[in-house]
Amino acid sequence: MTSPVYVAIDTPDLQRAKDLATRVRAHVGGIKLGLEFFAAHGQHGVRELAHVGLPIFLDLKLHDIPNTVASAIQALHDLAPAVLTIHAAGGRAMMEDAKAAAHPSTKVVAVTLLTSLDAGDLSSIGVGGDEHGQVERLTALAQEAGLDGVVCSGFEVAAARRAWRDGFFVVPGVRPAGGPVGDQKRVMTPRQALDNGASILVVGRPITKAEDPDAAARAIAATL
Repeated sequence: MTSPVYVAIDTPDLQRAKDLATRVRAHVGGIKLGLEFFAAHGQHGVRELAHVGLPIFLDLKLHDIPNTVASAIQALHDLAPAVLTIHAAGGRAMMEDAKAAAHPSTKVVAVTLLTSLDAGDLSSIGVGGDEHGQVERLTALAQEAGLDGVVCSGFEVAAARRAWRDGFFVVPGVRPAGGPVGDQKRVMTPRQALDNGASILVVGRPITKAEDPDAAARAIAATL
């Protein structure tokens, strides 16, 4: 069975990214490449990492007017990433155009609420209610827009799964038991997130910053 763990490799050092991906590939199911990596290496870097032989999750969190997002996604067509992120806060029209513009094999998923935000942060930007309500609203909107799924924390994924039985759910902010949480505010263990309904788990620093990344990835896989 393919591992649900996607390792987040966000580094401007292309060789380090390739080395990390090569070291952990036997114990992860895919590679997540984010803004830092893409800003440094663009499509060339994505193609280089694809040579490792794992699915690519391109985490660009696109958020702009519908036409701009659709045009950007069309420009990524040749990469055909396994997963691509946009922001649900961009609205239904933006999400619809994003899905229409994507490669047929690409799952387009919407970020509902960053795992670095909590209720206080929502209030400060003028969004009422709590984190769970916001995730539920945006999950419903993403489903109506025809997307494949959403990105949400492990604390919201169970409710999202109940509402969207065949949705694809990406859970970031996953940390092994007892590990440091860094800048994340809503985290849980990989096993908990998977039990709650996650389709794939995003794990970054607990693997990439470990003294032995391969051993760290293997240890997380063993808990699943």
